[in-house]
Amino acid sequence: MTGFRLAYGGAQEYFGITPDLTTLGKIIGGGLPVGAYRGRRDIMELVAPAGPMYQAGTLSGNPLAMTAGIHTLKRLKEPGSYEYLNKITSELLEGILEAGKRAGHGICGGYVSGMFGFFFTEGPVYNFEDAKKSVTAKFARFYRGMLEEGVYFARSQFEAGFTSLAHSSVVIQQTVEAAEKVFRQL
Repeated sequence: MTGFRLAYGGAQEYFGITPDLTTLGKIIGGGLPVGAYRGRRDIMELVAPAGPMYQAGTLSGNPLAMTAGIHTLKRLKEPGSYEYLNKITSELLEGILEAGKRAGHGICGGYVSGMFGFFFTEGPVYNFEDAKKSVTAKFARFYRGMLEEGVYFARSQFEAGFTSLAHSSVVIQQTVEAAEKVFRQL
């Protein structure tokens, strides 16, 4: 299934591992609340009705979320979609990191396809212990400064950020320019 490329096949592609179990959230609902999981046959056979573990959810199979999810997965299936996400996410993250460093801030980060993160620390950040060395107060000031510039990031530097197929290179450049302004004010 193409929609599971990054979450399921992507673990193998990017990190050389095959997960026993993968959970998926809003992407399969086109941004609406829904969740799903997939795993090895022996694990999935533990779920009712085949097995003893019962699973249900209020939003399971919600028609609106499923329709939005189907259309999202169709878009992701189009040739070049993942390459485009990779391109704009790279432009965004590299632009932010370069702007931060030019302004004299210790900053590092990384991305995979349309998901990114950055930390106010020299880095590198490989795990949560490394991430905790970040200057969270500086991120909070950066976050508020970006809000004033009309850019909405996740509220914590411990959360991932996401780009989408709707983001253009122009929007990415505007975001980097806003970050440059905010970095100079920190």
